[in-house]
Amino acid sequence: MSGDPAVRASKAQRPRRMAPAFAEMKRRGEPIVAVTAYDFPTARIADDAGVDLILVGDSLGTVVLGYESTLPVTMEDMLHHTSAVTRARPAALVVGDMPFMSYQVSAEQAVLNAGRFVQEAGADAIKLEGGERVAEAVRRIVETGIPVMGHLGLTPQSVLAFGGYRVQARGEADQERLTREARLLEQCGCFSLVLEGIPARLGAAVSRELTIPTIGIGAGPGCDGQVLVSHDLLGLHLGHTPKFVRRYAALADEMRAAFERFAGDVRARRYPADQESY
Repeated sequence: MSGDPAVRASKAQRPRRMAPAFAEMKRRGEPIVAVTAYDFPTARIADDAGVDLILVGDSLGTVVLGYESTLPVTMEDMLHHTSAVTRARPAALVVGDMPFMSYQVSAEQAVLNAGRFVQEAGADAIKLEGGERVAEAVRRIVETGIPVMGHLGLTPQSVLAFGGYRVQARGEADQERLTREARLLEQCGCFSLVLEGIPARLGAAVSRELTIPTIGIGAGPGCDGQVLVSHDLLGLHLGHTPKFVRRYAALADEMRAAFERFAGDVRARRYPADQESY
């Protein structure tokens, strides 16, 4: 836990975040802070830092499991990691990311898999990608009482259709379609909307258009909140770093140096010393 007493006190007094609270945060003009987490210690530390929302993203496929995209990630993967995060009992809202082919086949399939995130993994809400094509699934999931976060713009599960990870909605027609789909997702009952990889001007315009909050990732400063992949902001991800990422630490360098020091001490027989032996 943070060494700052003020942070500890605010954490102790902080009520559990629930989905309806985010609309109120938007009304107050209070920026929403979101990060990804895939395990117990990261969730605990992020929550101690006071984040509002923890997304157990299918990005775990690329930053934890070593896949080249999010497409191979399964429901079992997502439930396993979401369960680890919820065992940290964070005050932050925990959102489970529905993986590829867990909601696209039918609304019935989507409802059943969304239910598994809540029943089996303890998630507070789920996230899925797409607009008009997932509208019925969103409606049905919301009707069951499960909060839904939408996701438009650069939707990584559509990487094959996009031909790569490219900024979306640059043209006027695509911008109009994204705005229309954002309104539709709000009408279907989404409590918030991730906007990824779109022009900053569009991110701000869509945010003004909606009563639900937008959470940007590469969508400019005009969104109601921001989310980053924890491995990116901590300097742990070993792959390509997108333009929108700001690194707040260089933990990969520190970890590498620590492993090297440990290896040197073992090989020189400096570890373990008397104080580390029974």
